[in-house]
Amino acid sequence: MSPERISDAVERLRHIVASVLELDLAEVPAEASFHRDLKMDSLEKVEFAARVEWAFGVALSDEEASGIDSALAAAVLLDARLSLPAGAGIAGSAPEAARSAGGPPAALRSAPAALRSVPSSTVPAQHSTPPSAARLRATPASPAPFPFPSPPAPSSARRPAPSPPAAIDLVDRLTGRHLAAGRGDRTAYFDPDLGAVSYRALHEAARGYAGALLAQGIAPGARALVVAEDSAATVAAVLGLWWHGCVPVPVSPMLDEAALHLAAADCAAQVIHLDTAPADPPAGTVLLTGDAVRTGIRTGHPNAANRPDLARPSTGHLPGRTALIQYTSGSTGRPKGVRHATSAITAMLDGFGSLLALRADDTVLSTARMSFGYGFGSSVLCALDAGATTALIRGAVDPHTVRAALRRHRPTVLCSVPRLYAALLDPLHPGDDAVAALRLCLTAGENCPADLNHRIQEVFGAPVMNCLGATEVMHVVVATPPDRPMPGRAGLAVPGATATVRDEHGRPVPDGTEGRLHIAGPTVALGYLDRPDDDRTTFADGGAYTGDLVRREADGTLTHLCRADDILNLGGYKVPPAEIEAVLRTVAGIRDCAVVGGPDADGLECAVAFVVPETGADEETIRRALRAAVRADLALYKRPARVEFVSALPATATGKVAAYRLREQAS
Repeated sequence: MSPERISDAVERLRHIVASVLELDLAEVPAEASFHRDLKMDSLEKVEFAARVEWAFGVALSDEEASGIDSALAAAVLLDARLSLPAGAGIAGSAPEAARSAGGPPAALRSAPAALRSVPSSTVPAQHSTPPSAARLRATPASPAPFPFPSPPAPSSARRPAPSPPAAIDLVDRLTGRHLAAGRGDRTAYFDPDLGAVSYRALHEAARGYAGALLAQGIAPGARALVVAEDSAATVAAVLGLWWHGCVPVPVSPMLDEAALHLAAADCAAQVIHLDTAPADPPAGTVLLTGDAVRTGIRTGHPNAANRPDLARPSTGHLPGRTALIQYTSGSTGRPKGVRHATSAITAMLDGFGSLLALRADDTVLSTARMSFGYGFGSSVLCALDAGATTALIRGAVDPHTVRAALRRHRPTVLCSVPRLYAALLDPLHPGDDAVAALRLCLTAGENCPADLNHRIQEVFGAPVMNCLGATEVMHVVVATPPDRPMPGRAGLAVPGATATVRDEHGRPVPDGTEGRLHIAGPTVALGYLDRPDDDRTTFADGGAYTGDLVRREADGTLTHLCRADDILNLGGYKVPPAEIEAVLRTVAGIRDCAVVGGPDADGLECAVAFVVPETGADEETIRRALRAAVRADLALYKRPARVEFVSALPATATGKVAAYRLREQAS
């Protein structure tokens, strides 16, 4: 391997990274992690891989593209690839004819172009910017619905329980009973760092974590902020907290330091779990790490997060007590902690879990993160309850990473969001080995249009189960039957849940009339953390309002229409337009702006920013400044997908911005 050759490749790759991320070259060290240090999102990772293929004349496999996390790592990979004889390696070189044809390869031509324009002048001319992708659609068809069966008897009726109030042992239900049934050697997780982790190893790691909490003087009932990547260590931490009688509070590892401090203070966390120890540990709390959990799983030796010798028997939580807190963004845009009762978790497993009907021989792959309610329910609760195996994806989730995981693990059940399914459709085809083992595709987080639903089923070769849920009701509460897909429909209330459609006064409306979705049943949360005003608005009329406008047919089928307010639904996250507008207004040269929701090429909602520039201001300069501002101050899912320059914003008779006219223009 030639050092000069590596150095030259690194410089070229740094230029590509700088162009894609709109950064100065000095801000892109050779060893900087794309995910951790540069905050490269999934769309940018796809664009980077496409530009590398074009610039170096190679075709990267999904395994190779997903494994690159720095310019140096990419240079080493390319040096090895280009040193091989022609046709050798995992993927062959791109045909030279394509390079001489005057245009970039298909992957680059179809890469998403959200908030991007021409690349920086520091990059050679061949690194052209891709236009937006267009995707295929199919004709919708709606099979006749039918009611779901009644839920099975709750677990307390199937197993002997102590006299009331009976504690619910979540650890026993999710791992312990599998060991008791002789299934401890089955694989619970395929972990990127640990490989196959058995149910027995996971159970023992949870025991060790519980003992570590006792060693640190943490009392049962304490709350713990769990900040980590999707990993078996994260699951062991959650189970260990339940073992010790504590309350896990999972949050995204993409939160910045200020947001983490806010969450820790808001939930009064006494423990913080991080994947890796930080340079400056937070003061006033006990810190445990995923690294220590992984070391305990590998070696079995005691350490700061593994003290099985000290663990007391798991006693569980009382049914009506808080066992889990999950954060969501509601109508004010402020993060709100949602308190879930122990009984709500088991009710979800007995209700929606019975409909999902995962099997012990299933391999589940979820692209939704564990910090997201949909991902936590899929990768942790439902999968463990069924004794299934879950394949985990570490770091940023993009189409390359997901395709690589599909080929590596050959899952039978895929849990993803419509937006990512749409991104996977073009590279895959019916009968592809990556999806050959699938028997079920779940989609949730946002409404899945009928034509996209049809296309998913056609390409992935498995029925699509549409799911609608909310953090305030634990998990999925409306879904389509797995064996009777309903493209374009939200579905029916899952077993145990009662779904009604109500007007603004809380009164049920007749079938065929649109109204607010109201859910009643045992999975409705106990309420928010210290948000009494929000409690009165959301948790009312004997249940909870999800914030969705729906229409109910006579057979009970629900159709999702839109959000009940102006909140944007971006990949399942609720984002107030004002939060995005506040960041845009910090950019010099902007006189006014407004953000509305509009459909992307697949009919999914995205944020569209309308900007009124100052007289004489240069639009391209403003566009570049906007990219820098949203990258610095907005989470990935909050960034506008399009920016439209207009001379003025439309106004109503009272002088307010006519958002409905902008939505029409965005469509």
